Amino acid sequence: MPDTAVLDRLRQVRGFVLDMDGTLVMGDRNNQGLVPLPGALDLVPALVDLGFGFCVYTNGTVKTPAQCADALRRLGLPVTAEQALTPASTAVDVFLERGHRRVMVLGGKGITEPLEAAGIETVPPLRGTDCDAVMAGWYRQELSFEALEAACFAVFDGAEFYSASQSLFFATAEGRSLGTSRAISAVVRDVTGCEVTVVGKPSLRALQTAARRLDVSPAELAVVGDDPELEVPMAHAGGAFAVAVHTGIGHAESYAELPAEVRPHLDLPDVGELARLLRS
Repeated sequence: MPDTAVLDRLRQVRGFVLDMDGTLVMGDRNNQGLVPLPGALDLVPALVDLGFGFCVYTNGTVKTPAQCADALRRLGLPVTAEQALTPASTAVDVFLERGHRRVMVLGGKGITEPLEAAGIETVPPLRGTDCDAVMAGWYRQELSFEALEAACFAVFDGAEFYSASQSLFFATAEGRSLGTSRAISAVVRDVTGCEVTVVGKPSLRALQTAARRLDVSPAELAVVGDDPELEVPMAHAGGAFAVAVHTGIGHAESYAELPAEVRPHLDLPDVGELARLLRS
């Protein structure tokens, strides 16, 4: 049972940011065949019943936010399109703020559709194409040397470079799989020497996107996830309440040797334990 100070801090939470893969659901490396993870069918209804605002933020860009919500609803998790966020959601905020109106995308409709819906033109990775920015996301089957070359020359010509994620791995039913954003970014950064701006987790911008969606401050949020390099660091960066679960990348020993100030406030086997704490 968590100590009194931790429970008191949990009572101050006004909204929840939930990871998707490895926390609520698990699928294959192509983000298909999703099944609920232990406790997921308890936690989301508990948040609804208790009146907590929440959103699901996944670093995956295979699906649009609306498609993510639809996939979760099919599993019995009551998530609306407005409650689903991806790095493309944060990219919209960042690109509009910085005046990027034409973006070269190494990714699919999971990125291009949200950008275009916000009035941002997207272009494919073809050498010689003018753009303000380049964004790398899920681009596993389509990735080619020509696409990498196009991204590099766009950066040489002045485009800024953005990555959905810099995670080495993501959790799947088949074990850890390599993240394409990290691999693409490594090539472009090595060739051009550019700065890579991350718009997904664990960036503070991702947490701020979730906070705006829920109309609370970052410090009033709880961030729940399975990856020691994503959700917990993001929570600490924004002063949020950090909850780690052991159903994906992380496990019971993942945080044991970390300094106390960067450990999760709650370290739980699965999200069902969080549901039980909230209901009690």
